[in-house]
Amino acid sequence: MASAPSPVRVRFCPSPTGNPHVGLVRTALFNWAFAKHHQGTLVFRIEDTDAARDSEESYDQLLDAMRWLGFDWDEGPEVGGPHAPYRQSQRMDIYADVAGKLLDAGHAYRCYCSQEELDTRREAARAAGKPSGYDGHCRELTDTQVEEYKAQGREPIVRFRMPDETITFTDLVRGELTFTPENVPDYGIVRANGAPLYTLVNPVDDALMDITHVLRGEDLLSSTPRQVALYKALTELGIAQRTPAFGHLPYVMGEGNKKLSKRDPQASLNLYRERGFLPEGLLNYLSLLGWSLSADQDIFTIEEMVAAFDVTDVNPNPARFDLKKCEAINADHIRLLDVKDFAERCAPWLKAPVAPWAPEAFDEAKWQAIAPHAQTRLKVLSEITDNVDFLFLPEPVFDEASWTKAMKEGSDALLRTAREKLDAADWTSAESLKEAVLAAGEAHGLKLGKAQAPVRVAVTGRTVGLPLFESLEVLGKETTLARIDAALTKLAA
Repeated sequence: MASAPSPVRVRFCPSPTGNPHVGLVRTALFNWAFAKHHQGTLVFRIEDTDAARDSEESYDQLLDAMRWLGFDWDEGPEVGGPHAPYRQSQRMDIYADVAGKLLDAGHAYRCYCSQEELDTRREAARAAGKPSGYDGHCRELTDTQVEEYKAQGREPIVRFRMPDETITFTDLVRGELTFTPENVPDYGIVRANGAPLYTLVNPVDDALMDITHVLRGEDLLSSTPRQVALYKALTELGIAQRTPAFGHLPYVMGEGNKKLSKRDPQASLNLYRERGFLPEGLLNYLSLLGWSLSADQDIFTIEEMVAAFDVTDVNPNPARFDLKKCEAINADHIRLLDVKDFAERCAPWLKAPVAPWAPEAFDEAKWQAIAPHAQTRLKVLSEITDNVDFLFLPEPVFDEASWTKAMKEGSDALLRTAREKLDAADWTSAESLKEAVLAAGEAHGLKLGKAQAPVRVAVTGRTVGLPLFESLEVLGKETTLARIDAALTKLAA
């Protein structure tokens, strides 16, 4: 009788260096969705062994980003779990112990080669058309050679001894992959100062935390045969229970078909938060960078993604980040919000210090009245400020190009007629206000589109914006007529 499959355990293990970027978020999303789909466990682990680059500020940003995105983790910082601690900087004794066991069992050895010697031998290998990886020089040192190196004051690193055999594994995204011994040389796992390297700490933590599936970026694929060999050694030592299944996610490409890097402006998660992307919209788009729900459905909820997600459906080809498509998908998610939810999410952009109007000028009743009309016009929430500023500023902010475009010859006469018609209109009905401007246009031989342009600019300062007549209704009769009078004065001048 076959044994039951192990419960799914995946990990997301970023380094706290700089701002989180969208490629990192895509990796977190796929791991989170995979765990949720299989009712498994997401382990959130912090790889903070690089003291020169890691920072507490970045650590705090990572946790904040995970919360904002809605990624709840089952084990990790602030949650705890049976494999604590979940920060690598607090697990150094564990790595030293494992390195010692690998040395004692002959799976690792001390390497005394200087960097200059390594460089010289690598250049010679390249010149001879041979692989330029480590050549195994220190694999079988005699006691006399070791003593000579020590006498010279050399401090060794620890290298893992790769087996002299072909390594094959099945990648969940890319299928069966094979690596020959000459292309996977022995590699360092501990620095000369005793600090463990990523090549050791990452697999050791995965082993001790019983990770079943490793879903990570394609850029780490070349290190996987090393880890497969290390897992075999850890299993022999009783440290690991298994070799996890690997799935390498496709590159996210930026401008010029180059891999999106942390330095690219469009890579920063903070940028999308500041612009007012919804977590739902951003995650929907990022899920499309290598995966799809179906051939004809780009818009879906995170719950729908979780229900359908299978890492074997991920496309191995690079995925290009398209900001315009990301904005379009976010706009769709804004429109899917309940109006009350939409109004609440816009709050950060409607109040000090972001909003350009005085705090006391903000009118909650006007905002609630205009919100349903604003919701259909935004790509990102930060656009709300420019869309509704005419409601809360003492006077409109004129875009001079818009003024010139709208205020043609005869606009003053049209505005006077429109003012007269609006003064007599029913201000409890947007339709009545529309009829007033339509009548003004007809009096001057203009259709509604031409007639409303000067009115819109006079009242809001812009040629495009929210539905005009609903906007006038919310703004109110007194303010609207006063702004038309001010525009007439500006035209006369």
